[in-house]
Amino acid sequence: MMYLANALALLIQFAFGCVVALFVFRLLAEAVRADFYNPICQFLYRATNPVLTPLRRVIPTWRRINLAALLIAWVLEVIKNFLLRLVAGDFWASNTGTLVLGVADLVNFFMIAYLIMIFAWALLSYVNVDARNPLVPLLGKIVGPVLKPFRKVLPLIGGFDLSPVLAILVILLIQTVVVAWLMNVGHSI
Repeated sequence: MMYLANALALLIQFAFGCVVALFVFRLLAEAVRADFYNPICQFLYRATNPVLTPLRRVIPTWRRINLAALLIAWVLEVIKNFLLRLVAGDFWASNTGTLVLGVADLVNFFMIAYLIMIFAWALLSYVNVDARNPLVPLLGKIVGPVLKPFRKVLPLIGGFDLSPVLAILVILLIQTVVVAWLMNVGHSI
């Protein structure tokens, strides 16, 4: 029976992870003002518009941050954590703890997404990639603002940009300190 519960938990995490990714990447694309005509952006907008269009009438955008998309991503993380606790048999879990775990999972999702994107951007910078590929300019627009402060601190060394290494280190530190603390608080409440 435990094997079925583990399989169900894996399916819940995968399904909610995919949907959260749509809203998070929509939020990031809007925040960096990515090219609307990019096919990846078109997909993100079309996939999330049915949910976000009515919500944006109530929840406005703040400084290029789509608060409606952020709220939907957080609510999805909270629902995911609630379902995972039900599957685990933790029927009497605290609702406040589930809300905190939703924040922790959302912050963790952002950190993992940026970790992967920065790593991919660093790899793409060493490989000759067709600039017309829709992923290349979108990835550059999303990763650029995160790497900019690190580029000021760590200039080019011998023609190599080592700012992704420093950014990845900071992301791992945030995961180790902030996300782990939030997870601990969520589980202890």
